Amino acid sequence: MKLAHDVAGDGAALVLLHAGVCDRRMWDGQRPALIDAGYRVVRCDLRGFGATPAADRPYNDADDVLALLDDLGIAQAAFVGASFGGHVALEIAARRPERVGALALLCAAMPGHEPSAELTALGEREEALLEEGDLDGATELMVESWLGPEAGEPARESVRLMQRHAFELQCAAEEFEKIEHEVDLAAVQAPCLAVSGAHDLADFRRIAARLPEILVDAEHVELPWAGHLPALERPSAVAELLIEFLRKTVPVG
Repeated sequence: MKLAHDVAGDGAALVLLHAGVCDRRMWDGQRPALIDAGYRVVRCDLRGFGATPAADRPYNDADDVLALLDDLGIAQAAFVGASFGGHVALEIAARRPERVGALALLCAAMPGHEPSAELTALGEREEALLEEGDLDGATELMVESWLGPEAGEPARESVRLMQRHAFELQCAAEEFEKIEHEVDLAAVQAPCLAVSGAHDLADFRRIAARLPEILVDAEHVELPWAGHLPALERPSAVAELLIEFLRKTVPVG
């Protein structure tokens, strides 16, 4: 299965990987600025999100993204990953370090992270609502849990739309296990910007703070205004942050 995707711009390849409550539309606020900055921007929907159907067999998200890049003839790219998209980007960078020129991780999940009681409880509440068939309730739980205090109604409605669509795709399909690969984060060679939000769940703040201790070249920046989805909460500020990092690590010409 080829992931639904779009490609625009010229220059160094830049792959945007969405959060697990969103799809590739979450990058609408950054995509034009990144293209104008000289990057060839690739966005994709992971399986069961956006325009990509749910899985029809066991699969691995990192393998799917790598297959897409092979189809596009992209040997190496910079990656921007939000939340679960950050997990996927880290897995790619660890398993195939030659494919990754730089990493910008926004409130990323991390392979091997043991979830806190708070995060586990949130997942259990979500699952209970879905088992009851209450997609509206599960959607609102995600909107309330993952957006920070500065998120306006447009951001909330955007998450609501993307998450509800993902629930509909996933709940209507047979569930298949994901293929797990061994991931050694010490193998990551790309320079990394690890961003956390001061209003995010503690798990993701801890991950971002730990990454400079694990990776060979990483810096941590905490955004005092942000929740879990800063790209939606302050789109222009995140675009500027990404371009500043990318210009230092991935020259465009």
